[in-house]
Amino acid sequence: MFVKVDVRVEKLRKCLPGANCGACGFSSCDAYAEALAAGEAKTNLCLPAGEEGYSHINEILGVSGEGLAKMTAVVQCLGNSSTMKDKMEYDGIKTCFAVKQLFGGEGACTFGCLGYGDCVYVCPSDAICVEDNLARINPRKCTGCAVCVKACPVDVIMIQAEPVPIAVMCKNTEKGGVLKNKCSKGCIGCMKCVKVCKTGAITVSESLASIDYKLCNGCRECVDVCIAQCIV
Repeated sequence: MFVKVDVRVEKLRKCLPGANCGACGFSSCDAYAEALAAGEAKTNLCLPAGEEGYSHINEILGVSGEGLAKMTAVVQCLGNSSTMKDKMEYDGIKTCFAVKQLFGGEGACTFGCLGYGDCVYVCPSDAICVEDNLARINPRKCTGCAVCVKACPVDVIMIQAEPVPIAVMCKNTEKGGVLKNKCSKGCIGCMKCVKVCKTGAITVSESLASIDYKLCNGCRECVDVCIAQCIV
């Protein structure tokens, strides 16, 4: 009844921070540890683990590694005061978490940035600011630690390997006709980007385009055809 277990998985798991942020491309730290032990993942994908964690991972696996990957955060939203309509006037605690509890926020789109800067307060690198009700991240300062991802109550921040060639700046999955009445910069799922992408890097699910960065070559053809101009 003995089940053979790779003892390295537990050792690798202890090298990881346990944030389950997804920045490495895996669903959890456990999944990443298992992939490392199986030789199915690079050792430099967990930036929150830092140089010490990275060194321990290489030591356990007996490899030299390629150096820590540079990661950066991206706020996938263009819904500022001029592009997104308001549905109410909020007068309460000035945090994203608080305003989210009241009908999903002030803006008509409940998928977008709430603009009260919970991410700003937790960023250890001073890489985030809020301009015109919209959070923006300075990639020169961002370390990809993913603390802002956990602080965002609407899951509008992604962590991606730098440089990020193209990004869909929208997370709304509502039908295009509904979304257009809420935000002028939201993805309407028109499929034009899918049709022009020669590498098959773009797919549309639930009226929202997404990019597979393993396939994207940064040709920008999707940017040129995007009706809503939400691919930048």
